[in-house]
Amino acid sequence: MLFDLQHIAYRYGDKAVVDDVSISLAPGRFYGLIGPNGCGKTTLLDLLIRHRAPGAGTIDFHGKPLAQWSKKHLARQIALVPQDFYINFPFSVAEVVMMGRYPHIPRFSAPSDADRKIVADIMDRTAVTFFKDRLITELSGGERQRVVFARALAQATPVLLLDEATSNLDINHALGLLKVAAELVQEGRKTVVAVMQDINLAAMYCQHLIFMKKGQLACHGPTEQVLSDRILREIFQVEARVFVDAYTESRQVVFKK
Repeated sequence: MLFDLQHIAYRYGDKAVVDDVSISLAPGRFYGLIGPNGCGKTTLLDLLIRHRAPGAGTIDFHGKPLAQWSKKHLARQIALVPQDFYINFPFSVAEVVMMGRYPHIPRFSAPSDADRKIVADIMDRTAVTFFKDRLITELSGGERQRVVFARALAQATPVLLLDEATSNLDINHALGLLKVAAELVQEGRKTVVAVMQDINLAAMYCQHLIFMKKGQLACHGPTEQVLSDRILREIFQVEARVFVDAYTESRQVVFKK
């Protein structure tokens, strides 16, 4: 298993944000993490990348306790596109994307030709090349989000965590970046775990869905098995109909007013 979580718990003061979560994640899949606001999705990602330590339970990564991985080795294994990203310094877009290569560059060394090629290829693939010389401080929220996505891909890690990584994007760029992530999974180069609010986008790209509610796992499994009218009613208290859409060739959801 890639990740093995056993009885994980995390609290903010007196509030249990993640409560007795146990789940194993296999490599080479696109996972969607779904649930209401405040149910613990982002905190769970923070635990997976070791930005936070669980108050109880264990997390193993590749069969080894996550806490035993050095920060340098972990940075070569897991990349994160955060929900919010802000930088005060006027770095160019190309410089910010190059920051993704830092875990692979020896200390006090300059980026190699190979690093520059990786960055150039990623900028092309994520459609940020045309503003590569602009300053990150001058970009719109959506443009900045695309650059942060490119930086994470330049990190060239086997695991990519996305925390509402397309929330600031128009539909064209959201589809484009999710397609890139899905292609990397299909190519056998990535495992993706994505917090997503748009259930229809999650259904289009995610092979497995993990539903959370009040800090606990409600259900998880292949998208075609767990995405149902009943589950959406239980998780979100809404009336919805799930159907297989011929145009997208995926399950989709319509909601009742």
